[in-house]
Amino acid sequence: MNQMIAGLLRRHQNFLAGLVALLLTTVFASIAGIYLGSVNEILILIPGLMILVPSSINMRGAIAGILASRLASAMHIGAFDIDYKEGSVLGDNLRATFILTVLIAAIVGLLGYIIGIAAGLDIIPVMDMILISVISGCLAGVIVTLITLIVSLATYRYSVDLDMIGAPTVTTAGDVITLPLLVITAVLVVGLPPSVRYLLLGVVVLLLILSIIGTLKGTDTVQSIIREGLPLLAPLCILGTIAGVVYTEGLEDLVATAALLILIPPFMNGCGAIGGIICSRLATGMHMGSIEPKLIPGREVFSGFGTNYIYTLTILPLMGSIAHYSALLIGLDSPGLLLMVAIATGSGLIVVTGMNLLAYMTASISFTLGYDPDNFGIPVVTSSIDLIGATVLIMMIHLVL
Repeated sequence: MNQMIAGLLRRHQNFLAGLVALLLTTVFASIAGIYLGSVNEILILIPGLMILVPSSINMRGAIAGILASRLASAMHIGAFDIDYKEGSVLGDNLRATFILTVLIAAIVGLLGYIIGIAAGLDIIPVMDMILISVISGCLAGVIVTLITLIVSLATYRYSVDLDMIGAPTVTTAGDVITLPLLVITAVLVVGLPPSVRYLLLGVVVLLLILSIIGTLKGTDTVQSIIREGLPLLAPLCILGTIAGVVYTEGLEDLVATAALLILIPPFMNGCGAIGGIICSRLATGMHMGSIEPKLIPGREVFSGFGTNYIYTLTILPLMGSIAHYSALLIGLDSPGLLLMVAIATGSGLIVVTGMNLLAYMTASISFTLGYDPDNFGIPVVTSSIDLIGATVLIMMIHLVL
């Protein structure tokens, strides 16, 4: 009986921890949304910049999410220690995280240019796209990784479940930090003389070479993370880039009703954070043996799905409300409070339903094939949310308005 009561109290505590984290991240992600709404003219003046927004934000959150998820699993199985040396769990994960950041940022810039041109969009030169992506990505990556590290060490110190707060925290940090750095970097890069841009391109190439050398000479853990992470994240960048194209093609409508532009970052962040929670819980459960990868999910998995719907019905209406009142506060247009809440909540329920199923399928397949679900769940789910979320959100906007 005492064990049952203790288990219920622990589940209640974990639920509240996740809810508080999601509420806080919703507020902070809305700051990124307000910023996006306020720089709508820059998005139009620098063609191709909006293409980079979803994939840049997503990759920061995905890479940091992998780090948080792996550290959470290490904590649960007793393998975590505060040690930054080469060969340690923490040290190797941090090194692999920076290498992934550099490589993926270059891929995001290149794919943004190629897919943008293929879609027939006006776009800045490929060198500028790569410079903007890598410079902003590395700066944001260092800051977001530092935040992830601080959160991980704090949860370890105070015995809080990192699975419940890691994903919401790092995905929000990715939104709030990456978006301003992306816009500021874009403005600075396009204003530089060609000679300086070529010099910066040389620095970027050097970083890429050092990252490759770091992978080849790294420990088995570093090589394993890169070997599993890079082939997964690189194709997933395509989904985020296509989402950016979808937003770019509808940019004039979004700018005309700027409250909808404000809604994009918190909507993507909130759905991604909820997906990150279930991904981390599934990975940890499979590592510990409490969740078995089966065709029909077990009771514990369905309990996690139910928790996600409660989270969705709590934070999505809040997002719509914040976007509406924020738009009015800074003098931008909004279709109205009820319509904003309906668009956010309706889109969120559709996205979260697909995300629950995708999270379980990804964790089950990767675990069954002998891969670490920590490396696959969050990137697959959050990248899919980029494209699915963009499509559902735009469709819901046209349906409601």
